[in-house]
Amino acid sequence: MPQTPHVEKHFTASALIRDVVIGMSDGLTVPFALAAGLSGAVAATSIIITAGFAEIAAGAIAMGLGGYLAARTDEEYYASEKAREDLETQELPEEEAREVAAIFRSYGLNEEHVQAVVEAIRSDRSRWVDFMMRFELGIEAPDPRRARSSALTIALAYVFGGMIPLSPYLVLSTVHSALVGSIAVTLLALLVFGYIKGRFTVRTPFRAALQTACVGGVAAAAAFTIAKWVS
Repeated sequence: MPQTPHVEKHFTASALIRDVVIGMSDGLTVPFALAAGLSGAVAATSIIITAGFAEIAAGAIAMGLGGYLAARTDEEYYASEKAREDLETQELPEEEAREVAAIFRSYGLNEEHVQAVVEAIRSDRSRWVDFMMRFELGIEAPDPRRARSSALTIALAYVFGGMIPLSPYLVLSTVHSALVGSIAVTLLALLVFGYIKGRFTVRTPFRAALQTACVGGVAAAAAFTIAKWVS
């Protein structure tokens, strides 16, 4: 009887999605709040557009740099921990071997097989160190290209997100109409973005969409109210 091949489907782009979420979340909310706040204080769209572009540029650079430094920190942490494990396998081999045995026992491997597996692993020190990194410390080797790709992804996502609330100010002549348009397109974008994000991260994408839209709306409302009150 023919059998249907078993194909496992796993989502493997979590790092990319995380970077997009980080960039888009701030890109949608911060320029949106800034434009709304300025709309309550000034009557010229040109000022809001200039400030908006300046904020998007500064925000993209800052967020991208933050992503780069975070990824570099992960690389440095992995390298330092790997060096420590490598030293321990040289200076404390028996202790490290006992730790390997304990890991396999925790998975229910029979005692008669534990020592054979331990000896097989410790016969190759590079493989031994990699095993300890993954199963003792729970640390995966970072992608060496991660820092650059993370910085670029976050920065581009921030720019893309930031242009959405700013776009009505580029095409509409009055601050009031541009503000209304910005609120409409940004809340719609927040709902769509929140739903898509929820599809990847939680089981309730509609709830994630509403939460994302509420956060952006509250930030913009607070900025507008404060600017109106101060002016």
